[in-house]
Amino acid sequence: MFDPTRFTSDRARRIDASGIRRVFDLAATLKDPINLSIGQPDFDVPDTVKEAAIRAVRKGINRYTLTQGVRELHERITRQLDEELPEWGTAVRSGEQSILVTSGVSGGLVLAMLACVGPGDEVLIPDPYFVMYKHLVTLAGATPVYIDTYPDFQLTADRIESQITPRTKMLLFNSPSNPTGVVSPPAVCADVARLCSERNILLLTDEIYDEFCYEKTPRHGKPRCPTPATAGLDMLLMRGFSKTYGMTGWRLGYAVGPKPIVEQMTKLQQYSFVCAPSMVQVAGVGAMDLDMSPYVEAYRQKRDTVVSRLTGSFDLTTPGGAFYAFPKVPERLGVTATKFVERAVQEHGLLIIPGSVFSSRDTHFRISYACDNKMLNRGLDALLKLARI
Repeated sequence: MFDPTRFTSDRARRIDASGIRRVFDLAATLKDPINLSIGQPDFDVPDTVKEAAIRAVRKGINRYTLTQGVRELHERITRQLDEELPEWGTAVRSGEQSILVTSGVSGGLVLAMLACVGPGDEVLIPDPYFVMYKHLVTLAGATPVYIDTYPDFQLTADRIESQITPRTKMLLFNSPSNPTGVVSPPAVCADVARLCSERNILLLTDEIYDEFCYEKTPRHGKPRCPTPATAGLDMLLMRGFSKTYGMTGWRLGYAVGPKPIVEQMTKLQQYSFVCAPSMVQVAGVGAMDLDMSPYVEAYRQKRDTVVSRLTGSFDLTTPGGAFYAFPKVPERLGVTATKFVERAVQEHGLLIIPGSVFSSRDTHFRISYACDNKMLNRGLDALLKLARI
């Protein structure tokens, strides 16, 4: 008798289906849900970027590109590094560092895991964490080791150091953070980079939300998001286009890091993703010249609305970036976050994500304020009613 389960691998079975996807499936069954679950900007791709992609398609730029990405996008990324992280730009030009254009930051994370870690290796992950992190470590055959960052959600050097073992090979660093929205200040970034360098640990800094940062600090004449990359070159830097330009479905990102590591990632991309979409790479060159600050300011105002309305009813660490908040379920309600979320869905049609999707704890929940203001306030009204039960 044919048994399909016989053909699925132990590796695949060790990876759980995303709890976020289950919420998305539930949303499809509700009439007029209040959707504060999805981590996707509510604005569309700017028209100039759309037109650039359309022109590329019509010009016949529809074939494979070089695995590492088109030259024009490499040059534009290098110019961005020159402006923001001059040491990195110089290292790229000298050949010490390399750039790989990836199918989104998620694609870059897959390649980095497969290129850098394997059985017997440990990867340090903050708790709470981006939902993909632990599963990608499992996919690579390595072991995730969680660093408790409650209650302020800062991944500090002290917290990291206590979890380092002889098997520690990589640290995943995400600021601004998903799911908490917390931004690591410059001193924390520098301390973490220094610790990883001293202990010979590869620091992977995931900066997909770098433009959506409300706690920027001056650097080279412009307010910018704090990053460990100011402290040296011994790390992998990943950034993308999905959040900044609303290009979530276009799948475009990039990784910059030491040449031997990026060469291995490039080789693996050749046998997996092949290359990022050709017309999207061309459009991405122009996207990097756009001023997205009005959108960022609009989201900062949404953040302020969330904080002002929920403070007092929920224990909430103020998000410094991204477009998430991670409130704690009031203890007096006597329920887990999972039960609280079920109640939100059943009683108000409110879609939020239980913290257990991102954490070993089931005490908090994630809301996304990447929605229009009317829906956001409907959702906050529902949360306040639930808190008063």
